[in-house]
Amino acid sequence: MSAIGDAAAGEDTGLLNINGQHPTDPNDARKAYEGLDTEASRTYHDNRKISEEPHKTGGGFLKPIIFGGLDGILTSFAIVAGAAGGNLSTPVILILGFSNIFADALSMGVGEFLSSKAENEWILSERERENWEMENYPEGEIQEMIEIYEDRGMSREDAEKVITTMAKYKDFFVDVMMAEELQLQVPEDDYKTENLKEGIVMFCSFATFGAFPLLGYAIIPATFPHLDEDVLFTCACVITGIVLFCMGCVKSAFSSRNWFLCGLETLLLGGACATVAFTIGQLVDGLVDQEGLVQ
Repeated sequence: MSAIGDAAAGEDTGLLNINGQHPTDPNDARKAYEGLDTEASRTYHDNRKISEEPHKTGGGFLKPIIFGGLDGILTSFAIVAGAAGGNLSTPVILILGFSNIFADALSMGVGEFLSSKAENEWILSERERENWEMENYPEGEIQEMIEIYEDRGMSREDAEKVITTMAKYKDFFVDVMMAEELQLQVPEDDYKTENLKEGIVMFCSFATFGAFPLLGYAIIPATFPHLDEDVLFTCACVITGIVLFCMGCVKSAFSSRNWFLCGLETLLLGGACATVAFTIGQLVDGLVDQEGLVQ
């Protein structure tokens, strides 16, 4: 084997343990951060293979899942709570609930797709403008970036050195300008497909979680037909509370916050919304009875 080959082999095997495996797990960096273990973080970075450091990638659809799920379950429960406060019958609650949930789910899914697509198209139009300005007046763009880096604490000399070097690579520099000057993240080439996926996830999340408060009214009466509507409403409250708490716990997996506090936060905020809906339902029902609008 040549000297270069020996050196390469030695460099590679230096990162292997006695079992021929890399001594660090891809999640070691995250574990070190969560435990505030600086020594473990240093060990990971010193021994890791030369590759991109892994980060949590499951957060891409976190927004449509959480937003759609919360909106769905709170919208559904608001209907249930308002109807219960207004003393409406179970069939009316089911008709109002399911028709509204799936109509809103479709609206939310389409809205998510169109809004995300429109935002990305606007970002790309801004990139085209920045690219045109870079081609026609690069000195001005370079000067803007130097001033931005100076405002963030760099010395004039260091800022000029950094920006001048980056400006040699036009496409890269335009993307940096988008992020640093406009605070915009340039979308990937397949952004339309990703936007479509976000819309589908939003629809599914809204419809799925929105159905939970109605399950008690749809399933329990078939098993226990003699239960009154107050018991069914209580079951809907319990189911909704459990799902809200679980959603908050899932959300905590994508942050450094305590899972119990995240679950409790989501439960309390959702409960506040439900309380408002129930109270309004009772008030409207009382006003209608006083005015004699219902025979």
